[in-house]
Amino acid sequence: MADTSKPDYYTGPQAGDFTTADEPFALFEAWLEDAAKHEPNDPNAMALATVDPDGLPNVRMVLLKGVDQPDREDRGFVFFTNFESAKGRELLASGKAALCFHWKSLRRQVRVRGLVSPVAPEEADAYFATRPRGSRIGAWASAQSRPLESRFALEKAVALYTAKYAVGDIPRPPYWSGFRVVPVEMEFWHDRPFRLHDRVQFRRSGPAAPWVKTRLYP
Repeated sequence: MADTSKPDYYTGPQAGDFTTADEPFALFEAWLEDAAKHEPNDPNAMALATVDPDGLPNVRMVLLKGVDQPDREDRGFVFFTNFESAKGRELLASGKAALCFHWKSLRRQVRVRGLVSPVAPEEADAYFATRPRGSRIGAWASAQSRPLESRFALEKAVALYTAKYAVGDIPRPPYWSGFRVVPVEMEFWHDRPFRLHDRVQFRRSGPAAPWVKTRLYP
């Protein structure tokens, strides 16, 4: 039986006629700004999809930490992680990834597919320095994605590095850095009544190529 307690249409903040946008980055930033006002938690959360050496997909949630300025040639989406983790190894091997932002409070979604490259060491250093001290200790203590014998073993490693870096700055681990996803495809989706959603796709052949916009059936 259908759930009649909820309407089959969206009555919250509207996206306007986003199908008239000429390029995707400004539209994304406008939607992210809307999400920051309405999402209860982590409006910058995104699903990151990768593939392992056998081609089997992997997906997990990470946090977007930056969108590059328009004057950057390889403009993209930046996040940070342990390069020795499963996602780090897979991204380094394939050089490709997909992202998905889903803002439930707004009933909007953005999908991204693109090319991946590590950020410059200076960029990683600058971001690492802004992290809480406990998070910087955690970057040293956690052998991310590898087997952990017990919670106590992790806490012991945290205590060890806390003592090691009790005074002064905490350097960035050599295996901890960031990735930049430079999109070749971005799709914007907005809920509409009776599943007749609005979808707009932007595609290009490479980072320097012009965007081609296509409206898609829902």
